[in-house]
Amino acid sequence: MRMSRRELVKMTLAGGAAVSLPSIERAQAAPTAARTVRMQMNDLRSFDPVASTGVITHNHALAIYDVLFGLDSKRRPQPQMVENWAISDDKKTYTFELRDGLSWHDGTPVTAADCVASIRRWAQVNPGGRLIMERAKDVSKKDDKRFSIVLKEPLGILIDILASSGLALFIMREKDADRPATEQVTANIGSGPFRFNEALANPGASFTYDRNEKYVPRKEAPDAFAGRKIVKVDRMIWQNIADQQTALGALQTGELDLAFPLLDLLPVIESDPNLVIEIVDNAGIDFFVRMNCLQKPFDSVKARQAMLHLIDQEAFLRLRPAAYGSRVISIFGNNTLYTNDENTGWYKKGGDPEKAKQLFKESGYAGEKVVILDPTNAAWAHDPAQIVASSLRKIGVNVELAAMDWAQVLALHPNKSPVDKGGWSIFISGWPNQALEDPVGTPFLQADGEKAWSGWPRNDDYEALRAKWPDVDSLEERKELARRMQGLWWDFVGAVFLGQGVSPVAHRKTLTGLIKAPGLRPFWNMQKAQ
Repeated sequence: MRMSRRELVKMTLAGGAAVSLPSIERAQAAPTAARTVRMQMNDLRSFDPVASTGVITHNHALAIYDVLFGLDSKRRPQPQMVENWAISDDKKTYTFELRDGLSWHDGTPVTAADCVASIRRWAQVNPGGRLIMERAKDVSKKDDKRFSIVLKEPLGILIDILASSGLALFIMREKDADRPATEQVTANIGSGPFRFNEALANPGASFTYDRNEKYVPRKEAPDAFAGRKIVKVDRMIWQNIADQQTALGALQTGELDLAFPLLDLLPVIESDPNLVIEIVDNAGIDFFVRMNCLQKPFDSVKARQAMLHLIDQEAFLRLRPAAYGSRVISIFGNNTLYTNDENTGWYKKGGDPEKAKQLFKESGYAGEKVVILDPTNAAWAHDPAQIVASSLRKIGVNVELAAMDWAQVLALHPNKSPVDKGGWSIFISGWPNQALEDPVGTPFLQADGEKAWSGWPRNDDYEALRAKWPDVDSLEERKELARRMQGLWWDFVGAVFLGQGVSPVAHRKTLTGLIKAPGLRPFWNMQKAQ
């Protein structure tokens, strides 16, 4: 008989013993072992935050690169690489001056030319960056430390866009940023608080980051992604451990300092006096089903509407303890400035399978294969993929689960091809809840067809409303615009939410100073007691 994870946990607690798990191989000895932090991470395969929207890639970027502006805990942009900035009286010219002490990990100084090249490359994929370039007359350096953005017309949210967490602007060397966005950067040389250790890179197993001794931090206190970035450890090692039981065993024995555990394992962690459970992202992630709007059957709006009625959020929320999950029915997330209930009459506990079946019939569905990308090493997406497949089969849809790992999903989801040519129909993913507050800088909220993020929904009326967002100044006007946008979204169905999840981290009590921030993980400021 196969034992579930939950049953294993209960049996372990009843026996009063720690879980006996296989040991993991220790990484190469660090310069100062007591100041080395080892943590569980997903497999990192794409290192370029412009080429990939994967969280693991952006966590890597957050460690080695720096940003012009960082969002604080109140989501206010704060200068980071920028020392001073000014705006002209006509609100069309922004001038930025870099702060002293910025240098690349190869020893060369960071220049304004690096910033200009990085903005131009990032703008090829970020919708907010694209807006800047559409309105810009010129983006150019003035000298080694100063650059300017000259606009054809004012853009009041320009600084907010540069600080966007929807797809962050990481500053790269000019020679790296001169590559097209479609061509991945191969060097891992940034100017951030950690240096990527190429010599100790072990793809598929572990990656090592060393403290950048030459990094000059700001003076302000650390606050989410803003303020002082001081690395208080010598080395950080990311270990790819897909098996959660192995990761837990390593955490208990001290072979790991931090892990991202399955929620089923929390009772074991709570019972261990050496471990702490901590929520460092209170906002959480909004999980969703994304459909390929370019290919059958989801090129039909009726088929996408069928998914809206088929999905039962309660079924997905039962996969996690009640304290760590909640429903989400607004495209602007939960508890943001623009959360609203416009056009949400479709929501009901249990969904409406009969309505979904009827809508599939009206869509002209003729038995086409629906391929669901199924990352078997990521339970948060694998389990929902199984439920979605089962729900579709019950209403007569021809479903195939394509088993792969999460890194393969990240590589495959930009593929626009039909399923018989290596494409896909559905994949499960998530977006940081707080980033959904920003429809200008968050690719998930685009609906401009093949320019949009994977799934490529298109609705011209919605895009016309989204285009008004940058020029609406008052909060009340934006709230009304948000309601109108959401009303259209739930008609053309750009994606279907599965629910909001908050996932705690587990770490040894000797590890302290973790910064609370939404979505990505800042690893500066943490320290390890001997």
